[in-house]
Amino acid sequence: MHCVLVTGEDGFVGKALCGEMVLRGWKVRASVRSREKIKSLPKEIEIIETGSIGPDTEWKDALDNVDSVVHLAGRVHVMDDSSSDPLSEYRIVNTAGTEKLARSAASSGVRRFIFMSTVKVNGEGREEPYNEEDAPGPVDPYGISKWEAEEKLKVIGYETGMETVIIRVPMVYGPGVKANFLRLIKAVDRGLLMPFLSVNNRRSLIYLGNLVDSIIACLNHQKAAGQTYLVSDNEDVSTPELIRQMGEALGKPARLFYLPLFILNLAGLITGKLQEIKRLTGSLAVDSSKIRKELDWNPPITLAQGLKETAEWFKNR
Repeated sequence: MHCVLVTGEDGFVGKALCGEMVLRGWKVRASVRSREKIKSLPKEIEIIETGSIGPDTEWKDALDNVDSVVHLAGRVHVMDDSSSDPLSEYRIVNTAGTEKLARSAASSGVRRFIFMSTVKVNGEGREEPYNEEDAPGPVDPYGISKWEAEEKLKVIGYETGMETVIIRVPMVYGPGVKANFLRLIKAVDRGLLMPFLSVNNRRSLIYLGNLVDSIIACLNHQKAAGQTYLVSDNEDVSTPELIRQMGEALGKPARLFYLPLFILNLAGLITGKLQEIKRLTGSLAVDSSKIRKELDWNPPITLAQGLKETAEWFKNR
């Protein structure tokens, strides 16, 4: 049986992916920074402790007899980053760390390497959906570090013959979600008034289960080799529509009111939360038709179903 190494198993996506792969009968090995932080894992998963990810990480034991790698671990987008040089911090983990793992994987005979990237590689703030043919335009340290990692992977794939697959994701939601999405759920659940009726944006999301299914498709399908894919639920929504659907899933009314966009931005500027406001009011959509056509993949779970599952988790957590 082929063995798959998953990095970042203890993260939001990693837990769901490893659990699903075990259910499907896959042999899974998980690399973790420290065993002490692992609360519970299916007994079928083999654990390898590798420490922090960077240019000096030793991967030999983790890659022994591994056929494929799914690299999820990384330094994620950090709000209000206090580092004096955020880009350097992101590059250590996301760029140099990914390059070290990929070169080690190629040397160990790994056949396919799946890299979890981000739509932020494409850019931010555009009204039209991004696609794989667009020139990259990352604007923040996180997006830049991921784009640089993608470029390193392409070179390694060309030099070694290892099959690389890059998956760029928009906002991921589902049971266990944190950060901005969880804050939005809490606001709707508490019945807070939200001034977003003036917003007419377009946002792509992907449900956790859909993302897991797309990763498995990229592991399985021959045509995925060497490709970059943008993935989503294929149901773009505006912020007020998302809030309404959240309310339906929670059984709570969505309390929206109208406030001109320029006042929202001014309030964000005064309170130091302008970037958070822009994420709620701006557009960030993707065209996911490439993976649907090439791999015959379609998201198995609708946005409404995904929000319902997320709401059930939130109410019962």
